[in-house]
Amino acid sequence: MALKYRFNLKDIKLQDFKVYLLAMFKGILPKKKIKNIEDLEEFIQQKSAWVSQVTLYNYLKTRMGTKWVLHFDDEIFLKSINTAKWNIYAISLQDLSFYTISYLNVFYNYKETGKSSEIYNAILNKELENGMPKEIVDEARISFKNRLEKIKWDDYYKSLPFNESALALYNWAPIANELKTLDRKIVLNSMILKWDNIKEEFSKRVKI
Repeated sequence: MALKYRFNLKDIKLQDFKVYLLAMFKGILPKKKIKNIEDLEEFIQQKSAWVSQVTLYNYLKTRMGTKWVLHFDDEIFLKSINTAKWNIYAISLQDLSFYTISYLNVFYNYKETGKSSEIYNAILNKELENGMPKEIVDEARISFKNRLEKIKWDDYYKSLPFNESALALYNWAPIANELKTLDRKIVLNSMILKWDNIKEEFSKRVKI
């Protein structure tokens, strides 16, 4: 049964909107080249946070403006938003970690594919300090390991590399199931389009 809530912007932490609200300004700034693992880790963290937050909040805003709008001022629903945010972000980090290393492996003969695990776990360790729930981090590490065991580095970058995070957005968004079913194609495409922009930016920032 769908629950009804009233949404209050004041209930969403300012931290969650920093990347979301400042993205337009960052877009006009020169992008520095990715020259080392530290730069790559920063890129993966920032872009994954941006994509996951923008797509989640845009979807919620869209549904709030329809006839079937969900109103939320209830702590339970606010908690569900936070849970969705972290889970979508965890999978987004995986997708972008795998994509970037796969891309570097194919086009720049980068052989240290094990760095993907180091980068992913380093980011999660930092996010634990930022309030990411430990149970989500633990599940994310297991999920990452399972995917890593099956990955084909010479193929990943071109074979629906961001499908899992798009599905995570669809599955975790706190929207009534009967509405999500209608939105499935739009929701999935909205994230894929955001990732297309990130892919283009990445190729430019690693190009020698």
